[in-house]
Amino acid sequence: MTPDPLALEIADRGEHALARLAALRAQDPPTIGGRVISYVYDSGLEELDELATRAARLAHGVNGLDPTVFASVAEIHGGIVDRVRAILGGAPGGAARGGDAAGGDAADGGEVYGSVTSGGTESCILACLAAREVSGREPGSGGTIVAPVTAHAAFRKAAHLLGLRFVGVEVDPSTGRVTAEELLAAVDEHTVLVVCSAPAYPNGVIDPVAEVAAGLEARQDPRIGLHVDACLGGLVLPYWPAAGAARWDLRVPRVTSISADLHKYGFAPKGTSVLLSRGRERHRASWFATVAWPGYPVVNPTLAGSKPLEPAAAAWTVLEALGDDGQRELVARTARATDRLVEGLSAIEGLRVLDRDPGPLIAVATDDTVPDGRRVHPHLWADACGRRGISVQAQPAHRQERGALSSSSHLTVTPVTERLVDDILLVAREAADEVRGQGAPTPPAAFGDVLAALDSGALSPGDLLALPEDDVHAMVSGVLADAPGVGAGGGMAPLMAAVERLPADVGARLVRAYLAAVME
Repeated sequence: MTPDPLALEIADRGEHALARLAALRAQDPPTIGGRVISYVYDSGLEELDELATRAARLAHGVNGLDPTVFASVAEIHGGIVDRVRAILGGAPGGAARGGDAAGGDAADGGEVYGSVTSGGTESCILACLAAREVSGREPGSGGTIVAPVTAHAAFRKAAHLLGLRFVGVEVDPSTGRVTAEELLAAVDEHTVLVVCSAPAYPNGVIDPVAEVAAGLEARQDPRIGLHVDACLGGLVLPYWPAAGAARWDLRVPRVTSISADLHKYGFAPKGTSVLLSRGRERHRASWFATVAWPGYPVVNPTLAGSKPLEPAAAAWTVLEALGDDGQRELVARTARATDRLVEGLSAIEGLRVLDRDPGPLIAVATDDTVPDGRRVHPHLWADACGRRGISVQAQPAHRQERGALSSSSHLTVTPVTERLVDDILLVAREAADEVRGQGAPTPPAAFGDVLAALDSGALSPGDLLALPEDDVHAMVSGVLADAPGVGAGGGMAPLMAAVERLPADVGARLVRAYLAAVME
């Protein structure tokens, strides 16, 4: 048979494209091996990664839009929902699975249904959409989402997209915790959803879900939803050794929805998450359906229409391969690594580990109890760690009326971290020695005139927000020109310093412009 000339041309050009892709990826930090201690959730098992790759290849080309055409979609999505529902205490007549913290009958109060989404942000947005619909609110009619300020930014994004208003409840600046009373005090006739985190990403604190649930139950308004954002904790906390008996999942009857990401501690590739909802009404309230056009009937349980089956197929395969025993062992490795890191980081002069609950998240800040000359700024420390090949995540200070949350740096621990604890702590100590006693980082020089004008009153935040986008682009382009290493191995401390100095809405616009300029 004569070869197809087009196929030969495609093969040749494709090899060149793959070579370019390999060169581009070589510039990235590694996604396996445990040296990126945020964003990446590495099981440390090459065999598991290979299974996921093979599963995705088997599902290649399958469109998750219509399970009436591709029956595998319904089977795979259903299998994922069943598994996560059992882990989170939502299986009919069942119990949560896991370690010492698990157990107890699944809560009564309505059968639990689920949707497989592309990630935690989509799961959270859909939970907010369902809450708006169940409450009967129109977009822009004043409906509110009540959450601690430590709740994931996805809920602010949901409010922005859905015509709702985000009501952030301040937390204790020394502990990062919110009380049930403080959250419930913000609930009123406009509230469509209350959000708790298990745990909160910035500091690893688990919000008081059961107490909030009891307070909502006393109000006797079932239209107010209670969503637990367990995108990070949903598949790790139920297996965490000696995590305590505090309940935060579907075993709490008043919890109306919960989200959990498979591409985090389900150890699946990006991006698969699950949204579980109590009762058909809330579950289906986030679906979109229409026959009011000349094409096929459109029914979308998620934000996307056409969507690949590959991520879900990979996630399903990983869940099947791990089972409870495999999941428990990977979490045990994570827990051991976390304990060792907390102990080692706590011993570094000038740094302190922030208050946290059992789980895989660690945040460190400056230890203000030591003399100035012995203090370690977490952003300078994070940059120094990055220069030594260990990537941790800088988090800017957060202003509150009751006192600011400190600048901090964040570590997300995974099973593979256990192999690297000694290396990580060596880097952490060397980085702290390098920056100990240095003053707080300063914003990029290109922001200097803007900050000075804001400080003097010559320029107002409104003036900055009113600038044309091209002018804002020119401003951040100056930052890229003056400090091309920022965000690309040169460190994030100067940019974090600018964010901390600027009003939040102005900072958001400049950060958006900065990252857009990097992409453009």
